[in-house]
Amino acid sequence: MEDLDELDRKLLAALHVNGRASWTDIAQVLGTSTTTVARRAQHLFGAGLVRVAVLPHLEHEGPVHVFLVRLTCAPGSQLKVAGLLARNPDIRYVTIVTGGSDIVFELVAPKDRDLYSMLVGFVHTIPGAQQSNADLVLHTYKVSYDWSGPVLGERAGPFALHRPAHTCERGHLDDVDREVLAALREDGRASFQSVGRRLGISESTARRRLEAMLERGCASITTFIPAAALGYEAEILFWLSVEPSMQDSVAERLSGERGVRMIASVLGQASLICEVIVPTTADLHHFTSRTLASVPGVQSWTAGVQVLTVKRGFLMVPWAEDRIATALGS
Repeated sequence: MEDLDELDRKLLAALHVNGRASWTDIAQVLGTSTTTVARRAQHLFGAGLVRVAVLPHLEHEGPVHVFLVRLTCAPGSQLKVAGLLARNPDIRYVTIVTGGSDIVFELVAPKDRDLYSMLVGFVHTIPGAQQSNADLVLHTYKVSYDWSGPVLGERAGPFALHRPAHTCERGHLDDVDREVLAALREDGRASFQSVGRRLGISESTARRRLEAMLERGCASITTFIPAAALGYEAEILFWLSVEPSMQDSVAERLSGERGVRMIASVLGQASLICEVIVPTTADLHHFTSRTLASVPGVQSWTAGVQVLTVKRGFLMVPWAEDRIATALGS
């Protein structure tokens, strides 16, 4: 990451806000040639610094329970435990953190699933896993895809994707929709021609199906990049204790901060969980000493630095694959 220059970082930021944008459109935004953008992008993808996926709405197969689980591990076992957790298809997100826990992961469980077998039976059979603390997610106030916007500056606004709010329910997607999404899950930049050829449908049908799902909010284009690749120094998870009557107002106030990537209400020892990405530790100090300190209703907080994210959006992130493979001996 130390070898990335300003153009590389702007290219990553452009892919982050619009992962299926053409190289020509990105070149226009960045003020360089299409050839340069395509060549740089090929290198960044090859180096495992970016992954684009098209993902369905979380509840497209029906209602789910979402749990955020904090887990402690035996010394030296964190990478192996994180890798084994990441292999579970019901786990959407895995990160290794500092603080009182070693790993935080997100489990997505269909409401008819046996929670004991998932939260206790599975987790505590993993070698190295020790204590766990699971919080039920009650409501998500914000999930942001524009935290990288400052790298592009004013050009990020009109270039960013429209992401409509939507509650996707069972029956909103048919078999062809699911096949299109499956084809774009591993490579979200695959051409409509290649998707159509793979599925035995026309290019125009593949395009029309994806555009309809994106417009309704049944699917989203998501780009995964490590924040450090953009020069950002801190990815933090905060657990906030909040005055119960002020929970909504605190969440809404913090949702207005660009650096807040996610904020949700949880049922557990804390009231809210908040994921924050900031460029420097000085910005982090400002967030804790001024932003959090000035929000009425915030009583206390604990936090952990994300030192290695292993999985997001149900997909292994490419920059962690080699480390996990080494830890698992595969």
